[in-house]
Amino acid sequence: MRLHPGEPEASDWRVEKLSEVARRLREGQPTGRPLLVAIDGRGGAGKSVLAERLRSAVPASGVVHTDDVAWNHAYFDWGGLLVDNIIKPLHRGEAVEFRPPAWAEHHRPGAIRVPAGMDVVWIEGTGIIREELAPWIDASIWVQGDLDEQERRLMARDGDSAEQQRHVTAWLAEELPFMLREQPWRKATFIVAGTIEHDRESEIVIGRFPAGPGG
Repeated sequence: MRLHPGEPEASDWRVEKLSEVARRLREGQPTGRPLLVAIDGRGGAGKSVLAERLRSAVPASGVVHTDDVAWNHAYFDWGGLLVDNIIKPLHRGEAVEFRPPAWAEHHRPGAIRVPAGMDVVWIEGTGIIREELAPWIDASIWVQGDLDEQERRLMARDGDSAEQQRHVTAWLAEELPFMLREQPWRKATFIVAGTIEHDRESEIVIGRFPAGPGG
């Protein structure tokens, strides 16, 4: 598996039922507010697909995409915006209806909405598992995948234009040092395979890091 420098490769992959992993994540379910679960991983790892599968497995749950918070704002400097406008209301048991300033500035319609009364809110996006947000997050998942496969997915989704290549270069210039500093894989409750084949309707592939450095 090809990974960026600094990220250890998980091993001992095993197939589990998605419903069972969702149940285990909810063992520490708080009262009066939803459980907040962070889903992190690099571009093309399968974070948003996993978030939607988990949302389906837990009917009273919702999904927040950090790309919506970061849209025309910053690649990674959005932690405070997320906490103040989404996470804090969720911790109070309130509904969320947040229209980021950049949405108004660039005339993007709509808002980020999460109804009150959710059991779980899955917050997915690269950079969501970070020290700054640790006090607010109840559990987390790191989605690990082979970079070659992830890049193939991104090219199929976003194309390979000169503009897209410039975007990827600018993104990696911030992502690589950010990930090396935060090492989200060390903090995750579960390590999940994003590019190992399995029954995506009902199964999930879980791994672990070996003991020692990076484990």
